[in-house]
Amino acid sequence: MPFSTLGLSEPLLKALAELNYSEPTAIQKKAIPVVLSGKNLVAAAQTGTGKTASFVLPILEKLNTDRKLRGKRIRALILTPTRELAVQVEQSVRDYGKHLNLSSMAMYGGTDIEPQRQKLIWGVDIIVATPGRLLDMAHQRALHFDELEVLVLDEADRMLDMGFIDDINKIIERLPLERQNLLFSATISDDVRALSKRTISNATEISIANNSASKPKIDQWLITVDKGNKSALLSHLINEHKWQQALIFIETKHGAAKLVSQLEKRGINAESIHGGRTQAVREQVLNDFKAGKIKFLVATGIASRGLDIGELTRVVNYDLPDQVDDYIHRIGRTGRAGASGEAVSFVAKDNFRNLCAIESRLGHVIKRKEFEGFPVKKVVPVSILNYVPKNKR
Repeated sequence: MPFSTLGLSEPLLKALAELNYSEPTAIQKKAIPVVLSGKNLVAAAQTGTGKTASFVLPILEKLNTDRKLRGKRIRALILTPTRELAVQVEQSVRDYGKHLNLSSMAMYGGTDIEPQRQKLIWGVDIIVATPGRLLDMAHQRALHFDELEVLVLDEADRMLDMGFIDDINKIIERLPLERQNLLFSATISDDVRALSKRTISNATEISIANNSASKPKIDQWLITVDKGNKSALLSHLINEHKWQQALIFIETKHGAAKLVSQLEKRGINAESIHGGRTQAVREQVLNDFKAGKIKFLVATGIASRGLDIGELTRVVNYDLPDQVDDYIHRIGRTGRAGASGEAVSFVAKDNFRNLCAIESRLGHVIKRKEFEGFPVKKVVPVSILNYVPKNKR
């Protein structure tokens, strides 16, 4: 099924062709016609299945009219949990809408507010914003919502996990009652379900989370390792196995800086992004990583959601996350949109409980590999999914 069958106009189809998008993904096939029809939508799909295009494309189609926008007004609002995701989604708006006469802007904190205020003076068709900065702008009367047509809650589960529920409620209170509402999430938790019931009436629901055709092709494996050997093991894998690229997740900003230094001492150039770096630096580092100027990027959790890094071949969980959802979203940075990827996890004995939770969610044991020269003193027990009680052996 080509994109032309979904009701998209020639300017959008031309942009998609230039981006080498051949045919829509499962979520795009189902969501785009619903959004174009003007219905409210609650959609769940795995990370990496093309959720962004499934709402950006029909929004661009619907807004592509001769309507003149008044100053300080917006027509579509896309709320995202992180600055990085706001930048990513707004870039998609520009890429897909390059042949349309529509304006867009990413709005987020951590940067000078004045340039964003100035751009709003003439009105902006589509705003992609984090909740906090959007409320700041609203309080300062830098923008008004009376002409808003569409609201999108993107990565809704992550926004709730990050404690944005109060901000989301405050924003929704300011919006016109007559609007189209779209909620997209990797998972539909009880909290997400409650949010959708409060804010979205008569919604069409789409879920392709369990659709095997949309399942990312990710080769997952782990290495058991003592904590003190992690950086040496990572360097060994990069050098001996000739890794060309990896996004490496670590828990703390101090740990990220330390690991970059350790890699550099072994002749491996790496960079890091974390909450201690300015937004401008983080954006530059991410852009360099996407462009291939940086081969190894060490990141804390700020990069685990929503970032589309193109053909990212490998994700490494240098630190296994405490939350199962974080593991799912981290490995979802690779194997996107039908491509293949690899997810490698370093697991120390202290991580055993987290490993059991992850494998229980996945429904299978993650295969283990061993590498000569890295014996484990603190042995990681057999997974609970492989465990057989003594009286049944």
